[in-house]
Amino acid sequence: MKMSLEKPVTLVSRISVSLPPDLLAELDHMVESRGYGSRSQAIGEMVNYQLAEHKRSLGNEVMAGTLTLLYNRATRGLQGKLADIQYQHVAEVISSLHVHLTEDQMLEVILVQGPAIKLQAIANEMIAQRGVITGRLQLLAAVIPPLHAPASDTKE
Repeated sequence: MKMSLEKPVTLVSRISVSLPPDLLAELDHMVESRGYGSRSQAIGEMVNYQLAEHKRSLGNEVMAGTLTLLYNRATRGLQGKLADIQYQHVAEVISSLHVHLTEDQMLEVILVQGPAIKLQAIANEMIAQRGVITGRLQLLAAVIPPLHAPASDTKE
């Protein structure tokens, strides 16, 4: 078997962007402080973020993301309510992780995927529960591969 040591070619398109000097200075400062390799890398990340937000605002786009909740675990019935909501939306809730921060505070991160508008509704329902201190839904313009392949109709 012959192995190729050549890297695959990634195509990019060049664009020109005009910025006021003070905005360019802030961009350069951010590029340096965050450790980006270039302005293009930083701007590319910003464009990806804005595209994800745009898709999220459209509502029907299937997206993946996380719902992060900080809540008081001592609130009677809260953990059960949160678990029930996740079970009611088992098609959208992929996985969850919870961490005990203090005796009463719990951090829960829930991996979700589905139409953005439905994920936002699930997040709103969970964040509105009595005892939830704060919560945030972060969506990405990405999709998790299916966990199981569809059954084949062909007989072996």
